[in-house]
Amino acid sequence: MIKIGIAAALQDPANLVTWARRVDAGPFTSIGVNDRLVYDSPEPMVLLGGLATATTRIQVRSEVLLAALRDPVLIAKQAATIDRLAGGRLSLGLAVGAREDDFRVVGADFGRRGRVLDEQLATMRRIWSGQPFSDDIGPIGPAPVGAGGPEILFGGFTPAAVDRVGRWGDGFICSGMPDHAKQMFQLVEQSWQAAGREGRPRQA
Repeated sequence: MIKIGIAAALQDPANLVTWARRVDAGPFTSIGVNDRLVYDSPEPMVLLGGLATATTRIQVRSEVLLAALRDPVLIAKQAATIDRLAGGRLSLGLAVGAREDDFRVVGADFGRRGRVLDEQLATMRRIWSGQPFSDDIGPIGPAPVGAGGPEILFGGFTPAAVDRVGRWGDGFICSGMPDHAKQMFQLVEQSWQAAGREGRPRQA
């Protein structure tokens, strides 16, 4: 079965709820929301929460959230909340980002964004598992619908992005021409197998 997603119509935020309900009634399987700070676009986690409550069937997905711009504890709590609102329909697409201005405006370290993302993933997975945050701080809720947290997909064009799928993710989001996408998916599957994962990564 071929699954076809659609990008959120960000040009008119006031009509997004009405638009999302129409999409939910149609043939599409997901709504994707992108992430930029230095750009005239809605904040993605806020928007995903709205889309989650406006729809009942389709997956709501970040394509992709620039996690290193944000605090991982807040991302984990926001994502779990959206996942509960959506009844488990959240797909959290993550990437490091390529535009330095997005990082400068929040004082984030552009050069360390990959290492920051790796550290964030460990934190988010621990929070979603229901474990105490630390020896002196308890668990952080709400719990996501799935025990391991929402589906995580990675985007990007580097070996590090491919490697994260095998270590942390459920699949890969790839943009570009079909031949390039096919090559990237092959690398992702190699990363998946090298990590000893069962089954196959999702390709989006």
